Amino acid sequence: MAKGKVVLAYSGQISSEDLNDTDEGYEVVCCLANVGQEEDWDAVEKKALKIGATKMVIEDLQKEFVEKLCFRAVQCNAQYEGRYLLGTALARPVIARCLMRTAEREGCDFVSHGCTGKGNDQVRFELAAYAIKPSIKIIAPWRESRFFNRFKGRNDLLDYAAETGLPVTSTKAKPWSMDANLAHCSYEAGVLENEDQSPPEDMWTMTDDPQKAPNEPTDIVISFEKGIPTKLVTPQKTFTDSVQLFKELNQIGRVHGYDSPALSILRLAHLDLEGLTLDSQVRALRDQFITHNWSIQLYSGLYFAPERQFTEECLLISQANVNGEVRLRCYKGNVYILGRSSSSRLYSQEEASMDSLDDFNPEDTTGFIKIQSIRLKKDPDQWAK
Repeated sequence: MAKGKVVLAYSGQISSEDLNDTDEGYEVVCCLANVGQEEDWDAVEKKALKIGATKMVIEDLQKEFVEKLCFRAVQCNAQYEGRYLLGTALARPVIARCLMRTAEREGCDFVSHGCTGKGNDQVRFELAAYAIKPSIKIIAPWRESRFFNRFKGRNDLLDYAAETGLPVTSTKAKPWSMDANLAHCSYEAGVLENEDQSPPEDMWTMTDDPQKAPNEPTDIVISFEKGIPTKLVTPQKTFTDSVQLFKELNQIGRVHGYDSPALSILRLAHLDLEGLTLDSQVRALRDQFITHNWSIQLYSGLYFAPERQFTEECLLISQANVNGEVRLRCYKGNVYILGRSSSSRLYSQEEASMDSLDDFNPEDTTGFIKIQSIRLKKDPDQWAK
């Protein structure tokens, strides 16, 4: 008799194969989310069923992923620790919801995943599962001694795959653990663990070498409404569907040498439009509070937490007037802003012009400087050193 019914977060990678071992005694329903990764979906399903799953569930979540997570990250100008655009972390809430829908529909008592005991994803999936269904039980093999004593890491799993004839894409020469979605592809393991090792050129899947990029630039126009990308105009075509817009930017960015192509381009365009439309004090608060905290919340697996909901509500208020168009040039690893326009702009050319004194009296500046200088005059010896 089976120990119970479990829904497995299935990727087709070596780390998600373990529960399909019939010795474990579970009835396994595999769940695979389509968040834009390139897969042979029929082959994935056949493989899962062949190695012991009783059912394979595949859901197309690209639209939800782009509109609910990727575009929200653009509104937020999200970056974790000033560098990471959160590509993997952005997909996890969407995948987690899919897992829990499947668990409910299929009558599963358990949720399982192949996340390693050292990683962030185990936290993201499990916190999401408990938030959505507090009674759910988790099976995490990489945290069970009987499993991690048998398999120390990917090399042991590769040996196991070879011994049992389990088809996997990783090899000992290229042991990368790759996680791909529409936003990016992450790579880890092997020589990449050496911080001074340059990544092999044939590793990249979503970007071309900028040195091999076209000699001619690609000029595009991106329209935003309330901070959300709504239209992309390229030399060949106009895109308004969210997923198609995102995919086209991925392709443009790829050939011109960006990694995380669409997110990189959209973030830069959005930042520039905000300079025209967002009040400076609101922007300062958004940068200090919302951008910082929302990025940490997503990275830390706290999407299904009240603080994320609160932070996001504040974000939406800040984006009410971020409307307009941005003209960009993509060329050899760079994005150049050519211009921007907005009907809700706060910028006034007349007020900013060095050739106009309308609505401005230079004499007013004298009083401003005097007031600002009062506290600075308190300790002149300090600043004379």
